[in-house]
Amino acid sequence: MEIDRSQNPLFLNDYITYIDVIRGKAKRTVGEYYQDCMLFLRWLCCTNSKTPLSEISSCSVADMTTMDLEKVSVSVLYDYIQYLRDVRGNTPRSVSRKLSAIRSMFQYLTKTKGMLTKDPTQNLEMPSVKKGLPKFLTLEESLRMLDATATESEKDSLRDYCIVTLFLNCGFRLSELVGMNVGDVDFFNRRILVLGKGSKERIVYLNDACLSALHEYIQSRENPPEEPKALFLSRNRRRISRRRVQQIVERTLTAAGLAGKGLSTHKLRHTAATLMYQHGGTDMLTLKEILGHQSIATTEIYTHLSSEQRQNAIENNPLAGEKRRK
Repeated sequence: MEIDRSQNPLFLNDYITYIDVIRGKAKRTVGEYYQDCMLFLRWLCCTNSKTPLSEISSCSVADMTTMDLEKVSVSVLYDYIQYLRDVRGNTPRSVSRKLSAIRSMFQYLTKTKGMLTKDPTQNLEMPSVKKGLPKFLTLEESLRMLDATATESEKDSLRDYCIVTLFLNCGFRLSELVGMNVGDVDFFNRRILVLGKGSKERIVYLNDACLSALHEYIQSRENPPEEPKALFLSRNRRRISRRRVQQIVERTLTAAGLAGKGLSTHKLRHTAATLMYQHGGTDMLTLKEILGHQSIATTEIYTHLSSEQRQNAIENNPLAGEKRRK
């Protein structure tokens, strides 16, 4: 998203420049952080001026200074959490994400720039987020999905099959797949260069299924496309959009009879990780590198076991055959 800096207070512009240029955050992440910080500042402006919160979108914060932030306390932040939850209907996960952006801004203004004397987020308790097991497709459902990529257009079918194949085999993020270029694919060395979160590059090796799907799809593309570097193209021969890929996945899930299960492109990432862990015997450290996780703790959510594995674990207990001796 484009950020209109003329509508921002100076300290916010400084912060946005910092996370963009110095921290190297992805443009989408910068945009999300900006929106989250702006929402908080507008809420703060409305609260201080006793303006109805129904008019929050039109509240101007351009003249705000760090003096306004000096008055923010933990109790003020709790009031903001209540606003996000009760008025905007945000889930605990969404609230936590918004608070993370605000915390990052306050840390920058206090520790990095010294523009504030205190950081009210330092002792802020974040809302507890319920951690459930990630949703994923079984092996049989994954095969059904691959078979359901066929469309009336052969070229679209090859593209869609390739997209689903990469999701299910390699566990790419949506943003990573959309951003791929033809030059990133190294057929000789059987690998692809991926630009992950925070603009961090990593190498992911490709199996036969991925190489075959990529080769057939690339051969089917019209030459020259409008964006020759882009790997996946829309019908206008430009780089495919995030939304178009989501639509392809949604259509394919429906065709496979898997609609209504809360599945998405990110759930295909969960599926790939689960298949590699449960069927491929992949260890956590290797899985961490493949998925591009910063912390092994993030990868450990994939150590969940199938019901069959749990049952086998109990049945294979060395005491499983013991009975009470009379």
